[in-house]
Order: sequence, then C-alpha cells, then structure tokens
Amino acid sequence: ALKNVFTHFSGNHKMGTAVNLILGCMAEWAHLPITLPLDCWTTQIQTGDNGSRGPLAILMAMLSQGDGIRGMYKGIQAYTVLCLKPAIQYTVFEQVKGILLARKRLSRGSTSSTRRNQQDTLSASEAFLLGMVARTISTVAVFPYLRAKVMLQSQKGTTNGGAKPNIPAMILEMYSNGGMAECFQGIGPELTRGVFSAALMLMCKEKISFAVRKSLGDV
Repeated sequence: ALKNVFTHFSGNHKMGTAVNLILGCMAEWAHLPITLPLDCWTTQIQTGDNGSRGPLAILMAMLSQGDGIRGMYKGIQAYTVLCLKPAIQYTVFEQVKGILLARKRLSRGSTSSTRRNQQDTLSASEAFLLGMVARTISTVAVFPYLRAKVMLQSQKGTTNGGAKPNIPAMILEMYSNGGMAECFQGIGPELTRGVFSAALMLMCKEKISFAVRKSLGDV
C-alpha cells in the first residue's frame, strides 16, 4: 500500500535504496501497536517462570502486575533498529532483482513475447535463493538488537548496578560477558528458521505477483 501511495504521488515507478528502506521501516512501525504486546506475551509464556498457569492467566498477571499495559511495550526502543530487518530484506531483494531482470532483458535471443514475459520475473529458484541471501543479510545486521530485546522482555539481565537495563545496556553487558560470540548466540536457529520461511514467502510472492499481472494483461 505504501509503495502504491509513493508511486501515485511521485509518478515514479522505480524506487531507490533509500526510499525502499524508508517505506519498509514505516510498514514495520505500523503494526507494532498490535504485534508488540503479542510478542511480549509470547516471550513470557516461553521463557518466564509461570508454574502451571495457562496463557490467559499469564496475560492477566502481566496486565495487573508491574507496569501493566506499559510493560507490554518493553523493548519498543529496539524497534528503531529492528524495523530495519524487513526493510533491509526487501530492499536487498528488490534492488538485486532489478539488476537480474535488467540483465535478462539485455540477454540475446529475447525478442519473442513469451521470452520477454519470462524476463519480467524471477524464476522460482532465483527468487528462493535471492530471498535466502536477503534474509541472511538482514538477520546478521540486527541480530544483537534482537537478542537484547528478547533478554529484556524476559527480564533475564541486569546492569552492573542492578538497575533495569535498556537495549544498549544489554548489548554492552552481552559484549563484556562473551564478546561478539555472546551477541550472536543463537543466530544459527534464527537463520535456519527465518531464511527458509522468508525465501519461500518471497518466491511465492514473486510468482503470484507475476501471475496476477499476467492475468490483468500488464505483461
């Protein structure tokens, strides 16, 4: 939707890296009022000392104790950086995709209509591999912040003075305790889960988008 709004008002169908990043960050921030409390609730269910309480009882306890609703937005400052994750992912995908499609159009033997239509989209394997690369780059770029956010939400860390830490303090504490290895602890499962899901999503998006444009006569 944001991309369509930008295209409508600017009249430019080509978006540069900076515009892609900005729109990606805006899209990520738009859903935070709903998804961040759910994320905090899920983290408490998975990592908290909840005894035999069920999910609904945990939610009621979170709302009635501590900071209440404000506590559901712990770690929101981290999203000033974490919003870059999907933005970087889609920017890398779209920018490299544009380069690949341009090379396809310049390849020899591309005069037929069918051939031109095929060159307006990535193949399934190309979209999958490019999606893997894009997700890997975005995950590595923001993983220390992501890990610090989860630790803050689960309240497993404290600063040296015993005060409740913020995201930068958590990152500094992780680095002082174990260096870069501590900051990137657990990145393997995150990459395994995220890379394949993102690659499949982007591959399906690419093929569905092409099918829709073809049915509408745009290609």
